Amino acid sequence: MRDTGTSNTFETELSALNGLARVPVATEPELVAHLRSIVDAFYSADLTRYDIAALRVAAPREMQALFELRLYLRGQIPDWDRRGLMTSEVHKALRQVFLVTRYASDMLGELAGGHARLPHGEKTRRGFTGDAINVLVNPAFATGGDLPFRPGDVILVRGQAHNSAAIARIGDVESQFSHLGIVHAGDEGRLTLVESLIETGAIITPLHLALEHGLGRAIVFRHKDGRLAVRAAAYIHDHVTKRNGLSQIWYDFSMRLDGFRRLYCSKLVRLAFLKASNGEVLLPAYPTRLVMKNRDFLRRVGVKANVTFAPGDMEVDPRFDIVAEWQDYRATATLRNQDMILTKLFEVMERDGYRFKEDIPIRLISYLGSWGAKLSDQSKDILAALVPKIPRNMKRKTIAVVAMLHQTAEPLLHRLTAREREVIAATGHAPHPREVLEQLEAIVAQSGGRIGYLVRPLS
Repeated sequence: MRDTGTSNTFETELSALNGLARVPVATEPELVAHLRSIVDAFYSADLTRYDIAALRVAAPREMQALFELRLYLRGQIPDWDRRGLMTSEVHKALRQVFLVTRYASDMLGELAGGHARLPHGEKTRRGFTGDAINVLVNPAFATGGDLPFRPGDVILVRGQAHNSAAIARIGDVESQFSHLGIVHAGDEGRLTLVESLIETGAIITPLHLALEHGLGRAIVFRHKDGRLAVRAAAYIHDHVTKRNGLSQIWYDFSMRLDGFRRLYCSKLVRLAFLKASNGEVLLPAYPTRLVMKNRDFLRRVGVKANVTFAPGDMEVDPRFDIVAEWQDYRATATLRNQDMILTKLFEVMERDGYRFKEDIPIRLISYLGSWGAKLSDQSKDILAALVPKIPRNMKRKTIAVVAMLHQTAEPLLHRLTAREREVIAATGHAPHPREVLEQLEAIVAQSGGRIGYLVRPLS
């Protein structure tokens, strides 16, 4: 029987964690310990202790409380920085708090929505639309109406592809986001998103179309200096429009921060604010480190950086305010499972030396994709049934590893989804991320040294 006493309600426990977050700290170890205590509380939570029916009713209120906890902690960064407390360990612990509280909020949103899932082939809602619980608005920016985007707003998003999950998980701090763009206002206030996509490079997209691109979650950030933000948007819009004599500004797979001839998504935003501020505003405030010992995956993708600006680094940049977060709760369970899959796959690469191994079908797909990059758009669309639309500067080995990643992760996702349905039917709630990782570890243990296209080296 579940204990539904006051001491065990989610609301009471969340209130205690909110109190812990607000306890003054004097030293870096104290701060790390407090943040890790919050993480541990969510990671070790026993979901059977909660009255699911009561939690469903309370979900919107608790989701707002979790959001405001993130806002509060984020607001402490300037003070922590001034006091010399914002070390790499604090950075990591803070990002982990954001991660676990957002998973908790997602699970509440899924519960409130009756665990509805996207029908096969259906896209998510357009970003920042849906029911009230889909959009969590910072009280400082609440207007009571639709979210008013402004020029220079930076939008952090997460797509639904497995490679999006990989982008979110490759750094020393795991994230839930994979892409970044900046809003520009043109003639008659027409809003566009200036961004750099793998398949096209730098591009200008009507904002409403960019928000309809099958997103699962998004955050709007607004620089505290509104005039600087407008200049940044104007500069990068002009830069991409004119292309400085280039036929195309291609996507930068290296993820290096130096040089701007090619741009990946975060680097495009970095360039915008760098130029608009005459070199004074340098993003990110706290960069991501790519510290994998087994760099085989990074080499195949084309990543050459050791330190980079990952999209999720925006979460801890105190020069920007969070305006609102949005998520489609019909998609968040899948995103969470993808996150767990990539966490586990990267773990076995590091721990056990697993590497991707091509076979003849993958080699054929990668050669066709590499050749197809130089064909007409019509020919590329024919190949899209096998691989994504391929840019001209995407190497064969990169095409191959993206295909192998998909073919490895997709069967795992099907298994997790099937188990998820069983757990929901039995308990009324989705599996805890901890339980998902345990299921994946069991799959690894029974794999015989091969997980899809990932193969453990012979000892």
